[in-house]
Amino acid sequence: MEVFNKFYSSVSNTVSQLSGVLPGNPVTREFEATQFIASAGPGLLWKVYKGYKKSTKQVASIFVFEKKHLERWSKGDREMMIDILRRGIVQLTKLRHPQILTVQHSLEESRESLAFATEPVFASLANILGNTENMPQPVPSNLVNYKLYEVEIKYGLMQIAEGFAFLHNDVKLLHHNICPESIVVNQQGAWKIFGFDFCIANQSSPGVAPFWPFTEYCQAVHPLAQPALDYLAPEYVLSATHSPASDIYSLGMMIYALHSTGHQTLGNVGNDYMKYKKFVNEIRNLPQSRLLCVTEGLREYVRLMLNTTPELRPDPHQFVKIPYFEDVGVKTLNYLDSLFQWDNLQKSQFYKGLPQVLQKMPHRICIYRILPCLAKEFINPPMVPFVLPNVLLIADNSSKEEYVKYILPILKPVMLIQDPIQILLIFMQKMELLLKLTPGEEVKSDILPMLYRALESDAQQIQELCLSVLPTFASLIDYPAMKNALLPRIKKLCMSTNYISVRVNCLLCMGKLLEHLDKWLVLDEIIPFLPQIPSREPAVLMGILGIYKLALSHKKLGITKEVMATKVLPFLIPLCVENGLTLNQFNALVTLVKQMISKVELEHRAKLEQLNSIQNESKVMEQALTSTAENLVPAPAPQTDIDKMFSGLGLDPYAFTNSNPEQKTAPVLPSVSNSSGSLSIEEKQRLAQQQDTVRKYTRHPPPTAIPAPQALPTKPVDLTSSLLQSNLSQLSQKPFPLMTNSHNATQNTFGMSLSSPNYSSSNFMPTSTSMNPAYSHHASGFDNQLALPAATGWTAPTPTPTPTNANFNNKWANNQNKQTIMKQDWSAFESLLPTQNQNNNNSIKKEESSEMVDLLS
Repeated sequence: MEVFNKFYSSVSNTVSQLSGVLPGNPVTREFEATQFIASAGPGLLWKVYKGYKKSTKQVASIFVFEKKHLERWSKGDREMMIDILRRGIVQLTKLRHPQILTVQHSLEESRESLAFATEPVFASLANILGNTENMPQPVPSNLVNYKLYEVEIKYGLMQIAEGFAFLHNDVKLLHHNICPESIVVNQQGAWKIFGFDFCIANQSSPGVAPFWPFTEYCQAVHPLAQPALDYLAPEYVLSATHSPASDIYSLGMMIYALHSTGHQTLGNVGNDYMKYKKFVNEIRNLPQSRLLCVTEGLREYVRLMLNTTPELRPDPHQFVKIPYFEDVGVKTLNYLDSLFQWDNLQKSQFYKGLPQVLQKMPHRICIYRILPCLAKEFINPPMVPFVLPNVLLIADNSSKEEYVKYILPILKPVMLIQDPIQILLIFMQKMELLLKLTPGEEVKSDILPMLYRALESDAQQIQELCLSVLPTFASLIDYPAMKNALLPRIKKLCMSTNYISVRVNCLLCMGKLLEHLDKWLVLDEIIPFLPQIPSREPAVLMGILGIYKLALSHKKLGITKEVMATKVLPFLIPLCVENGLTLNQFNALVTLVKQMISKVELEHRAKLEQLNSIQNESKVMEQALTSTAENLVPAPAPQTDIDKMFSGLGLDPYAFTNSNPEQKTAPVLPSVSNSSGSLSIEEKQRLAQQQDTVRKYTRHPPPTAIPAPQALPTKPVDLTSSLLQSNLSQLSQKPFPLMTNSHNATQNTFGMSLSSPNYSSSNFMPTSTSMNPAYSHHASGFDNQLALPAATGWTAPTPTPTPTNANFNNKWANNQNKQTIMKQDWSAFESLLPTQNQNNNNSIKKEESSEMVDLLS
């Protein structure tokens, strides 16, 4: 954000400055200036701004001269200087040559300024050499400690010489002021001739020897309104003449300034005309030692260029052919500038050898000088496979900022080209470099679509290269693109290709992409796809096996036991008998199958054990709830036959009580500790209510049992067998009159109902007295109710009366006939009554029959 603010403030300041400098100037209607970058021209009076054309957004440079800089001059000098500057730009606009600065918008004048627009400019040569007059402060960072490379100087001098050849031979024009202030370096690093303020045109008619009128130097005129004395040829003073050789002398002096310490000229006369005249006389005998600062290959020719005799100086054509320019870098740059003159075959041969030259060239030359020339060839698709490797080689030596700013914009259109197919192949081979330098947004918008096209191509090598580089930037691919664009193309290629190597690479690519996918995408898209692959070659099977193994062992993915049991194992097990597998491949396959089976076994067993434990807990809970609601004290299991007979009739809690009344069974509360995690809130509320009910029951005192005498160790009578036998015998007899015996009344002694069972004493004692039927219900005092709970649900069977007597035909009845006078033995009912253990003695208390009746009533 801070960088943006700085940029915004600088742009705002520049615009505000221009608004003050160029009010009403027509240039501002078509061009927008953004940054003050350099200065040029005589005395560096022209300010150079970076900008663009508003209509086309084309980058440009805007030259501005502020008239207020001449306020300290006299009026005549001001008008003369403005006329000189105006004439120089008008002359520049008329010239069209690669070595002359190109004008995009002609000179416009307002009351405060002069302005015109040119091709993008970096700076003037004077700015590069350290002259920062009329420059922005602080000096732009790209000019701080700027150093020209030897190849830049060589090729720059060659370009100036070529420009001289054009001016002298074709236009018949003398520049008359060649110096660092009149040389402009454009954005690509090319040296361009500028500053035609003092140029002299030929005055002769066509076909006649050229003639350039001479004007003597005037000391009364301001020095900036005349050519720079440091670069002015000696014949200007010695013979009052000038010629094209005068420009060659100026070029030689500029070469010396380029190589000298502090970039000083040989005479260093400044604006002192007298000092200049003195130097002109000294230069006749210039010693060789004065030129030691010039590089050795050029030193001899500089001495010749500075000769006081104009005819001995080399012309531009001779100068460009000296051995100094026999440099591979210079030839390369020169060839790039003349590419439009060659056919495709010559171009292809040149581009094949260019990588070796690029490795020796300074990086700045490659970025600013060579790259723009290469970019022009991208409009010619047949030449792109030859040019693209060189561009990518420059990118390999570039920083990320340089790549994004200069290289990526020219590569984006090339990524869309599919024919010739070699373009995709080159991009696939350099994909690692592209991914390293390209920002994430451009990867998604430009590189991914190119990879999709590579997957859909028909070239096997391109497909394999694409599959090999895809996993390297899988993290940059978002989920929708991975699911809907990339994986379907890989699956389609794997199914449709006729090359085993491509199919194996598809599987390897999917295996490497697994860690960037989620579990459900793997289970839904990849696992079901593997059995559909139509080939069973060992390499393909091992690729499938690798994906299964990765998905099974990856901590984020994992294959569920259902998928393994239903989809994976039914596919893998038949593969175990494939004959083409080697021993190691077979071992790997069997190991994975065993691993999957073991995992299915462990997981499913654990699930079944969990379900079984839940079922057991639910049963225990149901039993606990049921026993808690119905039974206060649990009864022991029946031990005797009569206990078994009465068990299940609702008498258990009262008949089978613990012999020790002090030992109380704790109430059973519903257990929810093991299942509370899976119970709903309604179930938890229900269990809580049941626990409250159990606690409420436990607060009531238990019912008190009636003590009974301890039973004699006699065998209990089986009443059920006796009653059944009696009923069977009575049914087999003939019916008898109702009143023959009072004991054979309508209501039998044991024919009692559940609610009020009646027992008649005549059933237990023999008698010969007839009894009235109406008297049968109360003939004896033994018709009292048995002291048993009414809700026991027990009903005694009703025996059929016998014709002979009313006694039961059983052992107990016969025993009663024999002992009518003896007291009744109630030992058979002892198990029905609770025992009294408070008396520790073992004596048996015999109860009278009336007392027993009272106990039972």
